[in-house]
Amino acid sequence: MLKDSTKWYASWFDTPYYHILYKDRDHTEAHSFMDKLTQYLNLNPGEKVLDLACGKGRHSIYLNSLGLDVTGVDLSPKSIEHAQKFSNETLNFAVHDMCKAYGHQFDAVFNLFTSFGYFDHEEDNLNTLKAIKADLNSTGIACIDFLNVPYILNNLVAEETKVIDNISFDLKRYYKEGHIFKEIRFSDKGEDYFYTERVKAITLADFKRLFEKADIYLLDTFGDYSLSTYHENHSPRLILIFK
Repeated sequence: MLKDSTKWYASWFDTPYYHILYKDRDHTEAHSFMDKLTQYLNLNPGEKVLDLACGKGRHSIYLNSLGLDVTGVDLSPKSIEHAQKFSNETLNFAVHDMCKAYGHQFDAVFNLFTSFGYFDHEEDNLNTLKAIKADLNSTGIACIDFLNVPYILNNLVAEETKVIDNISFDLKRYYKEGHIFKEIRFSDKGEDYFYTERVKAITLADFKRLFEKADIYLLDTFGDYSLSTYHENHSPRLILIFK
């Protein structure tokens, strides 16, 4: 039985099973979101974008196809190794811990698909926001695409099974001590596996407090990938635009 490491996200996100479980993500929706977001931010071809926690690079690759100069970073060496197959002069990938500033400044910094709030230490949420601010140039704007906690808690599917590539993933979700958990159990080739995803249940009010500590200014909030108005109890996403 595999157990979680201290940094569970470092082990789980680096396994092939993570990518199998989430292989059916809606690329059309993701592309539409990027179209709307880049138009809203008035990003022009050639401008520089940092994609924090880019995974295998699906958002980075599409943003680059829009003419943007994109750098994608992620903690997972295997994900970055895959993403680097798509590198070109204006699309680069690197292994990087987003709790620390990257060391270059960008016109936009994106943190997409709930890639925040996984940290073992609470201060790393604040450290990441400070790092994002440090990575923005004087006119740069950032976006965090996070789950909307009130909506998720009201619509939490406690248990379900998903069969993907002949692997039966048993999923269990629950809220405990300020975090939303997803337990993932499955067997493959005679081996039993168990992983737990854990994300801090950070509400809009929580983000505002963190933003104040990080000297960040919240510009706008949206509630879905169509950039609709945010409603606390009805919006599936919490999309934050800030500088």
